[in-house]
Amino acid sequence: MKETTWPTRKEALSDTSTVIMTSILFAVFFAIVDFAVQWAINFLI
Repeated sequence: MKETTWPTRKEALSDTSTVIMTSILFAVFFAIVDFAVQWAINFLI
């Protein structure tokens, strides 16, 4: 088996910030889609 290599502090912080930013972007995107669909349904009713 191969020896485990742990990420450096810089790599870990970079990966963590990438995950957080991606999560925020997806949350904003889905919130906008949710509001748009809600508006469209209310417009049609």
